[in-house]
Amino acid sequence: MEDMNTDENVAGTTHLNESLSGEDEMEKLKEELQAQKDKYLRLFAEFDNFRKRSARENLEVRQTAGKEVITSLLDVLDDADRAEKQLQTTENLNQVKEGIQLVFSKLRNTLQSKGLKPMQSIGTDFDVEKHEAITEVPVQDEQQKGKVIDEVQKGYYLNDKIIRFAKVVLGK
Repeated sequence: MEDMNTDENVAGTTHLNESLSGEDEMEKLKEELQAQKDKYLRLFAEFDNFRKRSARENLEVRQTAGKEVITSLLDVLDDADRAEKQLQTTENLNQVKEGIQLVFSKLRNTLQSKGLKPMQSIGTDFDVEKHEAITEVPVQDEQQKGKVIDEVQKGYYLNDKIIRFAKVVLGK
């Protein structure tokens, strides 16, 4: 019985100590892995919530984007309704013309205050980036060749960005 190996430092028992520390290390790695999985799931859920919130906010912005412009145009619409009533009841043509000019002026001013600016095309060189040529007409003056002679449809900028190209007639 004395030969029995009960000392832990004696060869043959070291693998038992290693397995215990190996199990501890394995347990520690499992805990770290679980913590990383939990962190990943939380981050993924947070990103998914952010994506959904952004999509919802984007939809709301698109739905109400024109609200400010429409609201500002309601005054012009009211003036147009008054002008229409005046057309039906008055005989004074000059008064009607003046009222309609006021409505048009208010409409232009309202749109300009929102960033709309008309494009000045007549007499300028033809520019593919701004103009759409409808037709060409022969001109007598050499200086008119390649220039915009007439505007069929006016072009517009919104905050210095072209929103509609001018449809023009060119001199050739």
